This record gives sequence, structure tokens and C-alpha cells, in this order.
Amino acid sequence: MPFKSATFAAALALTAFTGAAAHAGEKDISKITTIGGSCPSCQLTGKKLTGANFHGGNFNAAVLISADLRGASFTSVSFSSADFTRADLRSSTMIGCNFTAAVFRDSRMDGLEAPGGNFMSANLARAKLTSAELVGANFRGAVVTDANFGNAELMGANFSSAEGHRANFTGAEMVGANLTGGAFNRASFRNAELVGANMSSGSFDGADFTGAELNHAKLRGASLAGARGLTQDQIDEACTDASTSLPRGIVSRGCKGAKITVRIPRAPRPPAPPKPPRY
Repeated sequence: MPFKSATFAAALALTAFTGAAAHAGEKDISKITTIGGSCPSCQLTGKKLTGANFHGGNFNAAVLISADLRGASFTSVSFSSADFTRADLRSSTMIGCNFTAAVFRDSRMDGLEAPGGNFMSANLARAKLTSAELVGANFRGAVVTDANFGNAELMGANFSSAEGHRANFTGAEMVGANLTGGAFNRASFRNAELVGANMSSGSFDGADFTGAELNHAKLRGASLAGARGLTQDQIDEACTDASTSLPRGIVSRGCKGAKITVRIPRAPRPPAPPKPPRY
């Protein structure tokens, strides 16, 4: 039976790029090397796509629950509202991609490289992103509750208005990160680098800041009264004001920390997507 559209055939690219056949019910399609074109709402649950190359195209609302995407490469593709629940994305690379409102609950994303990635309003609850490279990534309004960003590179990342209760940022590099208005109650920032980070109006009740670097971090209006591990020395290096709530015994010193300039490396520009093949 013919495909409904040429773009759907291009999206799967099972014969055009590798000659591999995709039979009904077949789970192992790891022979795919390049997937492009347009395939919104694709059903790829449980598929083995190890090392696949998604280059250009529209995969909005695609379903990739429990898919094996280890080492996959995503370039200039849109997965808005796609479902990656329990997917394995370890050591994958994402350049110039859109994952707005996508779902990554319980996904394994350790070692992911996604500089400048757009995860705005995405759900990453309980996702594992240890040692991920996420410089300048956008998590605005995202759910990162119980997510693990341990030792991740998050310089200049945007977590404004994010929900990050119990998230783990232990040892993360968060220089110049934006956490304004976010809810990070009981999150861990142990030994995190928050130099120049903007945490204004954020909620950090029960959050652990033991050993965190807060030099010139903006804490105006932040709720830190129930935070743990905070010291007067840390607050002296940060920027606070009368609206900053602090643990008992720690007082605001204004903004006496040495002024610094935070330079965030720009994310690489994505290449132009390829033209779909003619049929």
C-alpha cells in the first residue's frame, strides 16, 4: 500500500538512505542512519534507533516511549510535544532543535550534548542528565522535578519559572544561569558554580547550598529562609536586598561582591536542513 505522502516516506527514510525494510511490528530498526522529512505524530515506541541521524524535518507530537536513541544525532529538527518517556538518549547530540513541551519523564540523558537546546515548557521529571553539556539551553517553564543534572555544564542556561523541586544540580557549572521565579525547593546545589547566576524571586526552601559558589549571584527577592548550607561568607559575595529572605543569623550585605563580567559561549549555529527527496 503506498504511503499517504512523500514527506512521510522521507521521514522514515528506511529505503532511501539504508535499504532497510520496516515491517509491521518490527522493533529493531537500528540500521537507519538518516531520518529526515516530515513525520508528525510518528509512532516509534520501543524502536531501536541507536546512532540514528535525525536531520531536518518535523516530528512534532511523535511518540518515542522507551525508544533506544543512544548516540543519536538530532540536527535542525522539531520534536515539539513529542513523548520521550523512558527513552534512552545517553550520549546523544542535539544541535538547533526544538523540544518545546516535549516529555522526557524518566528518560536517560546522561552525557547528552545539547548546547542552546530549546526545552521550554518540557517535562523532564526524574530525567537523568548527569555530565550533560547544556550551555545556553532553554528550560523556561519546564518541569525538572527530581531531575539529575549532577556535574552538568549549564552555563547561561535558562531555568526561569521552572519547577525544580528536589532537582539535583550537585557540582553543576551554572555560571550566568537564569533561575528567576523558579521553584527549587529541596533541590541540591552542593558545590555548584552559581557565579553571576540570576536567582531573583526564586523559591529555595530546603535547598542545599553547601560549598556552592555565589559570587555576584543575584538573590533579590529570593526565598532562602529555609535553605541549608548557606554561610554569611557566601551571602557577602552575592547581591541581596531587603526583599531577600535569609536563614536566621545571616544578614543581607547588599551587593558588595566583586563585580564580574560573565561571558557565556554561544551555542553553535545549526546547518540548514536538507531538501526532501523527490519521488
